[in-house]
Amino acid sequence: MTPFIAEIIGTFLLMFLGCGVNANVSLNKTYGSGSGWIVITTGWALAVYVGVVVAGPISGAHINPAVTIGLALAGEFPIYDVPEYVLAQFIGAISGAFLVWLTHFEHFKATEDGDTKRGVFCTAPAIKNTLINFLCEMTGTFVLLFTILYFTDATLSSDNTIIGLGSLGALPVAFLVWVIGLGLGGTTGYAINPARDLGPRIVHALVPMKNKGSNGWGYSWIPVVGPIMGGILAALLANLL
Repeated sequence: MTPFIAEIIGTFLLMFLGCGVNANVSLNKTYGSGSGWIVITTGWALAVYVGVVVAGPISGAHINPAVTIGLALAGEFPIYDVPEYVLAQFIGAISGAFLVWLTHFEHFKATEDGDTKRGVFCTAPAIKNTLINFLCEMTGTFVLLFTILYFTDATLSSDNTIIGLGSLGALPVAFLVWVIGLGLGGTTGYAINPARDLGPRIVHALVPMKNKGSNGWGYSWIPVVGPIMGGILAALLANLL
């Protein structure tokens, strides 16, 4: 497996499970319908865990363009590899969201509200305020990347024996995304990932669906530019410190 393929698969798993939990909670006649914010934030955290477990050993499991750009600016990733990673992440995000549409096809039909259907795919502000919405996406991603830059590997250097936790080593990222969702996610839905929001938004725009409502293009730049700016600021501060 190449890093390009690993980023596709990792982001695909993130989106298939993440948008899947959105669908399970939001759409009519699922067993999880109406189960709430704790289920959504936990599901997304565990979706990140799955994506990182699979892609981590091969690509480092960025599965997020803001992370890729931030790591490159922090000197932790070759900047010339950024376009390849970002392309892979968008391919994975679009593929994962499309499969959610297929697997939940009957439940989309059973749901009348267009905003609810769009919410399975992409984010929207709870209260629309462009500056504050942008700030929320930027600061959420800042916390994500700034903390990731301080993650350390568990090793025993005296005899070069690796002590790491194997696949369990991906858990800190899951906990990080979980607390961002719980603490900061209620204002904008915490995209904190351009591919996570724009990729599925494109799917929502393209797939046939009755009463699917607006695609929200007027808002769509915020969960793209905000996270990228948050990643850049985190990298600059980490370098400064």
